[in-house]
Amino acid sequence: ADDPAGPERSGTASAASAGDATTAAASFTGDDLLRELKGLLPPGTYGEESARGSDHQLGPTAQLVYDDGAGAAAIGMGFARVEPGSAQVRELMACPDHNITPYDDCSSDRLPDGSLLKLYQGYEYPDLRVDTKRWTADLVTAEGQHVSVSEWNSPAEKGAPVSREEPPLSTERLRELVTAGVWREVVDAVPKSRKPPRSAAPRTERPEVSGKSVGDTLAALLPRKLDVVSRGGQESEYAYVVVDDGRGRSLVQINVQHGMADVAGQLYADGETLPDGTRVATRQGPGEKSGSGVVMWTVDTLRPGPEGFRVVISAFNTGDQNKDATRDAPALTVEQLRTIALSGEWDRLR
Repeated sequence: ADDPAGPERSGTASAASAGDATTAAASFTGDDLLRELKGLLPPGTYGEESARGSDHQLGPTAQLVYDDGAGAAAIGMGFARVEPGSAQVRELMACPDHNITPYDDCSSDRLPDGSLLKLYQGYEYPDLRVDTKRWTADLVTAEGQHVSVSEWNSPAEKGAPVSREEPPLSTERLRELVTAGVWREVVDAVPKSRKPPRSAAPRTERPEVSGKSVGDTLAALLPRKLDVVSRGGQESEYAYVVVDDGRGRSLVQINVQHGMADVAGQLYADGETLPDGTRVATRQGPGEKSGSGVVMWTVDTLRPGPEGFRVVISAFNTGDQNKDATRDAPALTVEQLRTIALSGEWDRLR
């Protein structure tokens, strides 16, 4: 059979190993991956190339700097196996929450062959302190092959100045690149024995807290006069609600973590210690992201004990901290935030 990747790419496994479930049927070198990537890009020049082949213990990747004449741009690809229908896939293919991650556009669709495709246009830095754009495409097939593409409007992911207004590949070009059939062969070529374990080693120091449990507890502790307009969060530890007291929307976010005793001296040095040993720090300052005029009021607490149980809650004078302030102050006072953070209800999540 013809070998489209040239002589450096191996053909098939030996007869002795063809039936071995831990042996891939073919392999790709790093040079193979770079050659395939270049063949799928529009005409241009290349630099800063690096790649790992399908047999590498860390898995295959390919990166290069591409210039179509409008400015140098980094492009990277990654390949992996995932469990079809798993929580990992659902999280991977979901568009981010605007209250957590600012972005310009995102779509997630199922293709006719059953594959899932997510196309995303966002930024490298969530606080937008540098205008480095990051556009991505993720494909997960019905068989669990995961192909990802990332591109930037800069010759490096971080630490390099913006070289062009937008990354070089349009959404349609990203779609064509990530769905190219050769990439599924690359994933198939990764030895199955290299597949990451489905569960990590038990975490005794920092067990995760369900984001849903965090959100439900927060909602139950809010003052009754507040109307919850929307809510969301992450798989673990973080949740938020957007409330309205009749004077505009206000974002309230909360993190619940274990294993934070080792940073107590840093986080609570200027705070107070309650009679039961709970550490409390209060902060009032500007918001963390790009919204103009946004203020952030925070109450940060650490329960006593070896588990280092931390509850930190913040409120903003906007319903989306990536957008400008919509009211003078958050809907919750610092004292109300303190009451919520110190509530005994959180002990159920310890």
